[in-house]
Amino acid sequence: MTPQAEAIAAWVRLEQTDGIGPITARKLLGVFGLPENIFAASFSALHKIIPDRVALALTTNASEEIQAQIDQTLEWAAQAGNHVLTLADSAYPAALLEIPDPPLVLYVKGRLDLLAVPSLAIVGSRNATAQGLANAENFAKALSHAGLSIVSGMALGVDTAAHRGGLSGKGSTIAVIGTGADIVYPARNRSLAHQIADNGCIVSEYPLGMPAIAANFPRRNRIISGLVRGVLVIEAAAQSGSLITARLGAEQGKEVFAIPGSIHSPLSKGCHLLIKQGAKLVESAQDVLEELRLLPPTTQTSPAPSAEADSPEAAALMAALGFDPVSADLLCERSGLDTATLMAQLLALELDGLVERLSDGKYRRLAG
Repeated sequence: MTPQAEAIAAWVRLEQTDGIGPITARKLLGVFGLPENIFAASFSALHKIIPDRVALALTTNASEEIQAQIDQTLEWAAQAGNHVLTLADSAYPAALLEIPDPPLVLYVKGRLDLLAVPSLAIVGSRNATAQGLANAENFAKALSHAGLSIVSGMALGVDTAAHRGGLSGKGSTIAVIGTGADIVYPARNRSLAHQIADNGCIVSEYPLGMPAIAANFPRRNRIISGLVRGVLVIEAAAQSGSLITARLGAEQGKEVFAIPGSIHSPLSKGCHLLIKQGAKLVESAQDVLEELRLLPPTTQTSPAPSAEADSPEAAALMAALGFDPVSADLLCERSGLDTATLMAQLLALELDGLVERLSDGKYRRLAG
């Protein structure tokens, strides 16, 4: 076994030992230094710091289960594009060393260089509207082209759109996942995961083979916020998990941004709450870049082109729509159109990507 493999094995064994959590691990590392020194220490030296049963586990041979995990990890790390980073590695993200409980081990698949690139988290609802998805992808695309790596959690909805936008620019994207790095979750994002592994970076603190466990996802959010300079929230309900990421980011001293929405939309409640609490209201990628001091205030970023209504009737209907959800009956009153004509116009606008029909039957403009 090479010295590097021996070092990885020691870190994985320490991480996997029952009774060794982040606090205990830091105590041991503070006293003994590297994991190799911990395992070489005597029982009498260890039990002054940790319970006897844990000291016994560290001074005897690794269990079969832990040894199997070590072997699996070393085999995985030997494959091209796979990396195991420990707190002792120079490639370990410096930003994560600033959070209260950095992972002992990071499992990374893809481009290590992205972990040193300035980055921004884009998070939001799994059940985002069409406009929310478009905002996530367009903001991510613009910010990635400006050099920021886009960090998100590879969930459905806003996360997925943000990763797609990030992949299109030079900043690319980093997916921080709540499973082992050898597992794709959700399965619907298998193709996206392969694209990120090839052109971006997938990061996990969880050991290989770790399935999707609900409690792991809120915990991984501290890594998302820890890696980045700021957190942008796009469409989040009042109890959204995205607010956890934003709160952690604020506690870590990161900038928090939110895109406002309709006062009638439940998916705007979380963003509005963040704005009330001091998050920066943003309307363009320029706002984010200026706040992060990555772009001079006088520099203009060209907004993504938006579709426009191509007839006077459609333009009038867009004006009647306003910017809040509205029922077809109210649109008839505002526009003066009969029901048949109105529905035909709405269908055409929907096909053009200008209007969205909501689940409650109301309509909302998306652009124009």
